[in-house]
Amino acid sequence: MPLKGIKVLELAGLAPGPFCGMILSEFGASVIRVNKLNESFTNDPLGCGKRSIALNLKTNDGASIFRNLSNESDVLIDPYRAGVMEKLNLGPKELLKTNRKLIYARLTGFGQTGPYASMAGHDINYLALSGLLSLCGRYDQKPTPPVNLAADFGGGGLACAFGIMLALFERNKSHIGQIIDASMVEGSAYLGSWLFRSQNIPGLWGNPRGKNILDSGAHFYDTYETKDKEYISVGAIEPQFYELFLNKLGISSDEIPQFDDFEGSRNRLEEIFKQKTQAEWCAIFDGTDACVTPVLKLDNVASHPHNKERNTFTTENNDLVIPNPAPRLSRTPGTSKWRETNPEPGEHTTEILTELNYSPKEISNFISNGIVIQGMKRPNL
Repeated sequence: MPLKGIKVLELAGLAPGPFCGMILSEFGASVIRVNKLNESFTNDPLGCGKRSIALNLKTNDGASIFRNLSNESDVLIDPYRAGVMEKLNLGPKELLKTNRKLIYARLTGFGQTGPYASMAGHDINYLALSGLLSLCGRYDQKPTPPVNLAADFGGGGLACAFGIMLALFERNKSHIGQIIDASMVEGSAYLGSWLFRSQNIPGLWGNPRGKNILDSGAHFYDTYETKDKEYISVGAIEPQFYELFLNKLGISSDEIPQFDDFEGSRNRLEEIFKQKTQAEWCAIFDGTDACVTPVLKLDNVASHPHNKERNTFTTENNDLVIPNPAPRLSRTPGTSKWRETNPEPGEHTTEILTELNYSPKEISNFISNGIVIQGMKRPNL
C-alpha cells in the first residue's frame, strides 16, 4: 500500500478530520486517534482500523505523552480552532522543534487567520462563505445546502489529505516537515474553481439561480420522476447527445427544441417520464450516449450492474453500504478498513503507551491519576 510505514496522529473530531485520517489509513498509513477523556460522542463511523488512546492534554504528563507520540509520527491532524493547541504548548512551533520531519495538518472551517478564525461553524457556513452555496437551489427558492458533502468532505477532509500527500512528497527531497493550513472555506472555493472561472462563458451562467443550464434551469439537465415514484437523471448537454435522447423518447427536436422554452419542455418531459418505470427507462437508455442514468438510493446503489461489476461498494451483513477506496491504483490499491474494529476511546491506551516504552507502573499511575483512560474493547456484534 502506498502509505505503508507512515504514522499518523489524529486528534479526535467530527466528519472532516476523521475522513482525512480514514483516507490515509485505507491507503496504508497507521493511524492513532487521540480522544479526550469522557467524550460524549464516541461512535465515529470513520474510525474503523484506527487505534485510540484517551489522553488528558491539559495535564503536564498528558502533554508529555502527546509530545512523545508526535515525535514518533509523520503526520498530525489537528481539527481544533486556531490557537487551541498553542494554549496547551502543543502547537506546530513546539512540536516541530523536536520532530523536524513532522507534517502538522491544521484542518479548520475558517483557517488559522482572519476575522472568522476563532468562530464556530459547520459545512453550511463554510460553503456559504466560499460563495458556492449561492449557486445551489431551484429558481425562486432559497439556497439549498447539498447535505454536508462539499465543505466537510470535499473541501475539508479530502483537500487536507491531498495537502498531506504533497507535504510527504516534498519531504522526500527536503527531509523537513511543514504546517498545512487547510481551511474548509478555501478548500470548497478551490473545489469550485471551474464554477468561478467559467462565469464569463456565454450562455452558461448569467441568469438567476436555477435558471442556468447546469443548475436545473434547463430541461436537458435535470431529474424526472418515473411511473414508480423513482427518478431518472438527464444530462444531455451536447447537441448530438440531445438528439439521441429525444430519439430514444420517440420525439423530434421540432417538438422539444433544446434551447427554447425550457419550462414548457420540462413540463412535457415530466409527462413523458411518468409513463414508464425507472427500470423500463433504463432498458431504453442503458448503453447509449443519451446521458440518462437512474437516480439510485443508498440501499440499492451496490446492486446496480455497473457498480456491482466494478465492486464500487461493499454491503455488510446489516445491509449497510460502504464505498470502497478510490481512486484505484494498479499496484498498490487502497483497502477498506470497514470490517476492522471501530475503537472505543482509549481502547489501545496501554498498548500505545507500552510502545512508547512506558513501564507498567507508569501506565498504572497515569490511569489512576486521570491522565489517560484504558477503554473497553468494542464487542463484535
